[in-house]
Amino acid sequence: MAALHQTELDRLVEKLKTDYQTLLREVRTELENSDDQHRIDLLNSEPGDSGDESMANALADFNVAILDRQIHGLRDIEAAFRRIENEEYGVCIDCGEEIGFDRLMAYPTAKRCIVCQERREKQYAQEGHSKM
Repeated sequence: MAALHQTELDRLVEKLKTDYQTLLREVRTELENSDDQHRIDLLNSEPGDSGDESMANALADFNVAILDRQIHGLRDIEAAFRRIENEEYGVCIDCGEEIGFDRLMAYPTAKRCIVCQERREKQYAQEGHSKM
């Protein structure tokens, strides 16, 4: 494992647990609200204009995107707990160097050190553009 002190690791584990519970509550709330919205839509199923339908579709897509982001966050936290169990937490998956405590406190699911993460972001940003 990285050169994290036990007190630092304990703080990070607590932060991961708190973040996980927060996301879990948000997912539950989102699912409950979407179920209520579905019932409301069924009760109010009067024909509307295409603008109403378009707005309803946009809101549904937005809600799905929020839920997807939250579930992705839960999976990232679960992966971080697995790295802790395997004593791989706090080690960059690209270069093997330590991920600093400050970075982990800001982004406790980080898999890469800041240098490798910036390199990865630049690489993927360039891949999205044509190279003439």
